[in-house]
Amino acid sequence: MSESFKGLIAMIATCTIWGLSSIFYKSLSHVPPLEVLAHRTIWSLVFFILILSAQRRLPAMIRAMQGRRALAIIAFATLMISANWFMFIWSVQSGHATEAALGYYVFPLLAVLLGRIVFAERLAPLQWLAVALAALGVSLLTYGLGTAPWVALSLAGSFSAYGLMKKQLDVGPVVSVSAEVLLLSPVAALVLWQSHHSGAGHFGASTRDTLMLICAGPLTAVPLILFSYAARRLTMATAGLLSYLNPTLQFFCAVLLFAEPLTGWHMITFALIWCALALYSASAFGQDRARRRAVRAVAASGTGVI
Repeated sequence: MSESFKGLIAMIATCTIWGLSSIFYKSLSHVPPLEVLAHRTIWSLVFFILILSAQRRLPAMIRAMQGRRALAIIAFATLMISANWFMFIWSVQSGHATEAALGYYVFPLLAVLLGRIVFAERLAPLQWLAVALAALGVSLLTYGLGTAPWVALSLAGSFSAYGLMKKQLDVGPVVSVSAEVLLLSPVAALVLWQSHHSGAGHFGASTRDTLMLICAGPLTAVPLILFSYAARRLTMATAGLLSYLNPTLQFFCAVLLFAEPLTGWHMITFALIWCALALYSASAFGQDRARRRAVRAVAASGTGVI
């Protein structure tokens, strides 16, 4: 089995876990989202510490937070990812899973636009068209429903801001996320202490709830580890295209399993977003092929072939 094929399997597994995770959080609808988030943080930290300890990389988590700049970046990233996690859990539990799926469809297009604004990255004409179609879709949904899709925009915005922060770190995703949940863990512990002190905590109330809350840790950590494995073996274009499996599964869970309403305005918006993603993917693949051709040309030139 080739390394690229292993990466492909890992990426599909990653997006499948992310896409179907809404079923897991929906089954915890009787647990307040803040308590679920707190358990997700604590058990993720436990899982990451075990993994990093086994790999003898635990000191890397501490080193990642050394220096004011690094600590500030990780702190802001922690704020963004915790907001994203909370919003996703709340949206699934409260019947807004369709909007959550829309948010993760919009995310790559918003990330491209933020890259242009913050890092002055150049956008190809097809990418500009993709961003415009996404903006049109969100605008039409706002007009049709009489209110902006705040859940979708919050998820896309927080995850895009999180991505911007991660781009400025020189550590791997597993180490950086471990540092993030470490920073968040005191707040999570305070939330859990308060909920159990008031008698409202669900941990220990039943075997099912206890096991599911513990499993929120591996459910967070395992796909991140798989994603890190896949990212080193796949081209960015391939990884980007496969990532759309996540919101697609979320969308089908929302409509088919949770029976959430799907209006005509939703369908028009999703159609525009899907067209935008098709254009963006075509442009990304074209750029990736051109980049690989240039690398091969340079390599051939260096060996005297041309």
